[in-house]
Amino acid sequence: MRGCAEAKQREFRGRSRRECGASNMEGAGGKPTAVVAVVTEPRFTQRYREYLEKHKLLDRQHRVKKLRDGTVALPVLREALLEQHLRELRNRVAPGSTCVPTQLLDPVPSKKAQSYSPAQRLCLEVSRWVEGRGVTWSAELEADLPRSWQRHGDLLLLSEDCFQAKQWRHLEPELWETVASALGAQRLAKRGRVSPDSTRTPAVSLLLGDHGWVEHVDNGIRYKFDVTQCMFSFGNITEKLRVASLPCAGEVLVDLYAGIGYFTLPFLVHAEAAFVHACEWNPHAVVALRNNLELNGVADRCQIHFGDNRKLKLSNVADRVNLGLIPSSEEGWPVACRVLKQDAGGILHIHQNVESFPGKTLQPPGSSEMEEHWPSPHQIISNQLNNGATSDSRRKTLSVATKPEWQRWAKAAETRIATLLHQVHGKRWKTQILHIQPVKSYAPHVDHIVLDLECRPCHLVG
Repeated sequence: MRGCAEAKQREFRGRSRRECGASNMEGAGGKPTAVVAVVTEPRFTQRYREYLEKHKLLDRQHRVKKLRDGTVALPVLREALLEQHLRELRNRVAPGSTCVPTQLLDPVPSKKAQSYSPAQRLCLEVSRWVEGRGVTWSAELEADLPRSWQRHGDLLLLSEDCFQAKQWRHLEPELWETVASALGAQRLAKRGRVSPDSTRTPAVSLLLGDHGWVEHVDNGIRYKFDVTQCMFSFGNITEKLRVASLPCAGEVLVDLYAGIGYFTLPFLVHAEAAFVHACEWNPHAVVALRNNLELNGVADRCQIHFGDNRKLKLSNVADRVNLGLIPSSEEGWPVACRVLKQDAGGILHIHQNVESFPGKTLQPPGSSEMEEHWPSPHQIISNQLNNGATSDSRRKTLSVATKPEWQRWAKAAETRIATLLHQVHGKRWKTQILHIQPVKSYAPHVDHIVLDLECRPCHLVG
């Protein structure tokens, strides 16, 4: 990683790689990690410092500490603990000095150490720790450090493309304590590819810690879930904020892919929906959803339907239907049409991943983990309100930011939904595109969007 190399060059220019790592500041679970130091009397401190600096043995990542008995501890690199240096300090540098090695259980990082970026600090601390165990630090190992991670409170979720080299296996499990300490975490997990099963179970391995339960607070809503069993996308915050701004007072909503409550909760807590039917077939997500409804005080306004939503025993109940599944929610479209109120109709919020390759037929793409966020969600909501978009009926124009591919997909979806409505209800309906909302980009030319589609029986629109 370039940041690590630059940090090493800046802080330890001219030193060997073995002498340039940073020490752990806090161990996993909040337990301090010991740092080696040499103890002497205050009057000998300056002589010790000069000798250690001259021989490149002084640990510059931690502060010198005054101990309770009045002596002073100077943090040193592990390589410094050679008997010849201790004898030199005692006999020639400062005759008569105490000069004993010790371990500092509560080391205080130096100002320079605190100035490193998390990635630089990770590289510095892991490289030093690895070398302290007799393993040669290499460009291969440096390139194998994580480039991205998600922070879930005290748990850090590492990307799947890190720590793949064989050398790491011989350093476990202590390696994970070092990584967690460097990044200020107490628990550590690593994600893999999302399982191709129907519940999209995340392939997450818990590396350090007793459990994977974490909590997030978004827009005043509490979400608790197990990262090893359920997915959580930070990139969906734009849509959660938009949903929270919709005027749903008195409405009944069906959320066909509720998960842990990503959209069910904003509809209930902020949009003030009267009732939500939440459908979910991942048993782990259902457990989290039930807990989250209780946590946010809205359990009495939601019914959970566990199982395949295609077998849902509901019809003619919904003012709105949320179809928050990507890459495509198309399998749920017939169900969405069936649960809409027959006499009044309602609004569908249809999520989809759309490719933007000019000249190609649009196909539902697969998703990846690269999240490129669209403009600030607060800006999006603000723009809608400033434009008078305080109700669905006022948003019957496409967003100026829409791409031609989005519009073509939306028109195709509108046509398909109109056909399904006719088949399900036995009468003609009028559909109208209200809005196309970008959520995030998953990869170049692959966009997660939401189509707001108004569906009304023809007798209501003339």
